Amino acid sequence: MEDFAEFNLVGHSPAFLQVLELTRRFAGCDATVLLQGETGTGKELVARAIHYLGARRDFPFIPVNCGALPDSLVESELFGHARGAFTDARDARRGLISEAQRGTLFLDEIEVLTAKAQVALLRFLQDLEYRPVGGAVVRDADVRIIAASNANLGELVRDGTFRRDLLFRLDVLSINLPRLRERQRDVVLLAEMFLKRLARQYRMPPKSIHPDAVQGLLGHEWPGNVRELENLIHREFLMTDGPMLYLNCLAPAGQRLKDAGDAALSRLTESRFQEAKACAIAHFERTYIVELLSRTHGNISQAARISGKERSRLGKLVKKYGLERTAFARSAEAG
Repeated sequence: MEDFAEFNLVGHSPAFLQVLELTRRFAGCDATVLLQGETGTGKELVARAIHYLGARRDFPFIPVNCGALPDSLVESELFGHARGAFTDARDARRGLISEAQRGTLFLDEIEVLTAKAQVALLRFLQDLEYRPVGGAVVRDADVRIIAASNANLGELVRDGTFRRDLLFRLDVLSINLPRLRERQRDVVLLAEMFLKRLARQYRMPPKSIHPDAVQGLLGHEWPGNVRELENLIHREFLMTDGPMLYLNCLAPAGQRLKDAGDAALSRLTESRFQEAKACAIAHFERTYIVELLSRTHGNISQAARISGKERSRLGKLVKKYGLERTAFARSAEAG
């Protein structure tokens, strides 16, 4: 099996090894692939691996956030437009499909496409032909499609918000990426990889995770998955002066001291005041926001009203701690 570390795909758990095996297998063909999994599980990393391990590796990989496609211009964005096709079309412009010619078009967050955008995409997928807006010539596309979704598209089909025929076109080959909490000790392996990368990035001495912190890593729920872990390790790497990371922010202070005993208490009191204070504040903020999002099922507006904070400021804190509101919404639905 190829070395997937160059794609930042690292893990030894059975669930993740299956993902790597499917990635290797799908890279050898040209069919459409649908990647499903929670935010932060690495869907774009898998998409890039499929592309760069395949025959299209020497041609473009074009990632597209479907949520950023304006509904009024979705066809222009995808297919391009001719000069004068609409008011602001002063010059002809290539679309995303043309930019990805002979390569791969990665459609992320496919579930947010509007009904109009879904129809346009379905029409293209049926025969891989398109016509730029305002153009007279139909063009053939030589492009591989990889789509990704944070949501369960089957449920969206049942709800009537996603087209069943579009799902059939996208779901030729599929990979379901496991949540980080389902990957056993991969969390420790990933944390160590992030530490090595950060030491190189900042040209600082290497740091490691103290053995007492391993249980905190393994016991945490990781609603933000690998992205949340990466953000945590990044923050702790920069905040810690010594060679060891204790990851005090992963557990409530009282429980941490009770479990760790006098040795842990000694470490805490020997820490620099500002470091201990910053860690305590970070733990409070993260714990409060997790509880808030759990209570509101990921509804940021409702959470902002309860907390008395502006929605934009609360959203920044959610992003700061690598949390994803849709994960809380799905947890509520699963319950």
